[in-house]
Amino acid sequence: MTAVEPRPGVLEIEPYVGGDSAISGAARVVSLASNESALGPSPAAIAAYTDLRDALDRYPDGPSTGLRQALAAAHGIDAARIVCGAGSDELLALLARAYAGPGDDVLYSQYGFLVYRLAALAVGARPVIAPETALTADVDSLLARAGPATRIVYLANPNNPTGTYLSATEVARLRAGLPARAVLVVDSAYAEYVGANDYSAGAALVEAHDNVVMTRTFSKIFGLAALRLGWAYCPPAIADALNRIRPPFNVTAPAQVAGTAAVADTAHLAATRAHNDRWMPWLTERLDALGIEVAPSVANFVLARFPAAKGGAPAADAHLRGDRIIVRRMEGYGLPEWLRITVGPQAACGAVAESLARFMA
Repeated sequence: MTAVEPRPGVLEIEPYVGGDSAISGAARVVSLASNESALGPSPAAIAAYTDLRDALDRYPDGPSTGLRQALAAAHGIDAARIVCGAGSDELLALLARAYAGPGDDVLYSQYGFLVYRLAALAVGARPVIAPETALTADVDSLLARAGPATRIVYLANPNNPTGTYLSATEVARLRAGLPARAVLVVDSAYAEYVGANDYSAGAALVEAHDNVVMTRTFSKIFGLAALRLGWAYCPPAIADALNRIRPPFNVTAPAQVAGTAAVADTAHLAATRAHNDRWMPWLTERLDALGIEVAPSVANFVLARFPAAKGGAPAADAHLRGDRIIVRRMEGYGLPEWLRITVGPQAACGAVAESLARFMA
């Protein structure tokens, strides 16, 4: 026993567990559990990272100036309103630290990213879950659960792990219906993959209002997950608040230069998007033909439901692992009948389809 106890909420947190990347006894595996880039990082980003090896004794630029300027130029936005972080996870947590605490509610959809609950509990706020409709965030459901205590609403758009999204019109309707003191955080980690005409990553909504933040990441389409790099586009007052509480050197110098180079390599970005545009529908069609239900996805992964007659998702996962293929179990999200499968390289997509064809036979 000890008299030293963490603040309320901390001991309710179940630490986040990422997707597996290894199987005991298997030297080589196909890892499709974490929605990583199918083509890997830009060669220019790798070169920029490598070129910095002789400057590792120097502190990074605290405000990430060059990276913010590169992002501003690429997206046509204001660099002064960009805050960079050690992955978008850090920015989601910083927003909770800045705007929520004991007695406050943090609202998110039923199958939203697990980090939202962790961010709320870490600051002593109450997580509030709004049911989804057809594996998609429901604006009316969210608004019905928003009230005077709601300080943050996290919306993954597209959502992880379902791959579904809300149109720009629906996101704007959500913002309009929220209490004035609530901050709407649009988590657009997979925005670069979306080709739907009615979709918006959220920058325009940020510029139109003082209570909307858009977060983005370099871990997905840019293939820089190991460097932990993300950014937020904010109203000026929220950017100021985040800059006051973020660690002074929260983004490493290698991450900054690699991210800057990745943003400039538009050809590699286009190639990665084109790969997903081809192989995500291909994988969806193959699974559907096998009698496996697949949720409609606009991201770089599919959510697949396995029939109970075949032993469900646990049996399918065990079969895939037997073929040295790792995907993501979904019990942690309350979706025990489903597996999330990243759209990997061409060979990996083929391996998944072939393995599951044997499983379903």
